[in-house]
Amino acid sequence: MKTRNHYGVILAGWLSFCWMTLPCRSAEAVAAVDAAEDLTYEKSVVMLEIVQQEWDYKTPWKQSEMGRGVGTGFIIDGKRILTNAHNVGNIRYLEVKKQNVAQRFPARVVFVGHDCDLAIVAVDDPNFYADLIPLEFGDIPKANTKVTTCGFPLGGRQVSMTEGIVSRIEVGSYSHTQADMHLLVQTDAAINPGNSGGPVLQDGKVVGVAFQGLQSADNIGFMIPTTVIEHFLTDVNDGTYNGFPSSGIVVFEGLHNPAYQAYCKIPQFVQGVVVTFVQKNSTAENIVQAGDVLTQIGGYNIDNDGMIKIYGLKLDWSEALEQKQVGQSVEITFSRDGKPQTATLRAALNMPVLPWGLQFDVKPQYYVYAGLTFTPLSRNYLQTFGRNWLTDIPFTLRYLFHNSLQLNTDPNLKEFVVLSEILPDEINTWCNPFMSKVVEQVNGRKIYSIADIKEALKTTPTEGCHLFKFLGDDIQLILDADQAAQKHNAILEKYQVPSDTYFTK
Repeated sequence: MKTRNHYGVILAGWLSFCWMTLPCRSAEAVAAVDAAEDLTYEKSVVMLEIVQQEWDYKTPWKQSEMGRGVGTGFIIDGKRILTNAHNVGNIRYLEVKKQNVAQRFPARVVFVGHDCDLAIVAVDDPNFYADLIPLEFGDIPKANTKVTTCGFPLGGRQVSMTEGIVSRIEVGSYSHTQADMHLLVQTDAAINPGNSGGPVLQDGKVVGVAFQGLQSADNIGFMIPTTVIEHFLTDVNDGTYNGFPSSGIVVFEGLHNPAYQAYCKIPQFVQGVVVTFVQKNSTAENIVQAGDVLTQIGGYNIDNDGMIKIYGLKLDWSEALEQKQVGQSVEITFSRDGKPQTATLRAALNMPVLPWGLQFDVKPQYYVYAGLTFTPLSRNYLQTFGRNWLTDIPFTLRYLFHNSLQLNTDPNLKEFVVLSEILPDEINTWCNPFMSKVVEQVNGRKIYSIADIKEALKTTPTEGCHLFKFLGDDIQLILDADQAAQKHNAILEKYQVPSDTYFTK
């Protein structure tokens, strides 16, 4: 099944190639080449020096130790610096440095798109831009063509330039959020820590942004192509970043089976993919349904592999939706009970109740009552279980993470809320068996969001006790209401919790 909801390039190499193949060049041409070389790595590419700090999602009023690192950015039109979002996620301080210039310039993040791992950084000091020249963008490079990546790998002071060959162009995972999928370009040019955010050049133009490598293989790196970059830059033109839309549809390549195709009443000459699930509250919910067969999107024919021909490539059908900005529309054609139909699908984020991707730049929400710490269930919280979190988390959470879309049948549910931590005190030390469980009800009130827990605890408890019911568990957590009220503030003070509440309604 498929769903699309869910991580230093210099002109010199190309110019050297031109030098070997052209029989002669004028003095003007030589001067132009020298100027272009100088422009690329001294007048356009900059180093980012970064200080980052993450939140602790088990005790969400705390933060982890600060981390320092180096990344790359490059100048584009409008006195802007384009870089990767993972360079500036959870940023605490940011400086930008030009090659061969000792001065460091304080910078700020203007826009960040964590879903596409792109960000725009600006320096307020006008002197910074005095000798800088913006780079221009080109098209998606073709396979088996040469590109050059430039940046500051491993924190070197000079721009590093690495040539490579484009080996593959396809939709793949972006490791920053560990969930989003977009078009990416694979190259055998080495991409190391510090290269992130650097331009990938071909024929003097940017054809991608270096952003991740494959640790399990040698010399396999990836860049963000200009289709994704242009979508990001268009998105922020109105002063707000909305993100890439998703369909809210899960599909299955069932028409490879002639019997299945006949069952769906689809003619042999028609291809497409079968809808198996439509996300609750998504923009597709009242348009398509399970059993429909998608055959076209945005005028592109969908084949039995779920692929369309776009940009001269065969890519996942959702690439047609990714061309759209949030709020725009795309036409789809589908078959229901053998009858062709058309509809307009509005492009939207269609975020799931349980976010699949990591979150950044957002202080986690929480509520602490008598030492019981509640927080919205998220991938950030799940990854506090360690490197092997996917196998180490409790079974209920693992099942929920994989199946939350199908399990959520309540349109009012905003988020799952988990008991993330217990601050030990004599009134709650026996509550440990309820750790990491999802709260379903408090004092008989259904929990749709973390705000509901605080409101439910204001109600008169049954026989003087607060009752907590958890998802998939018949045993309730029972807390003496008077003792909890008496010890609440003392527990907060003992564990230095600045406030018992942080959430947005």
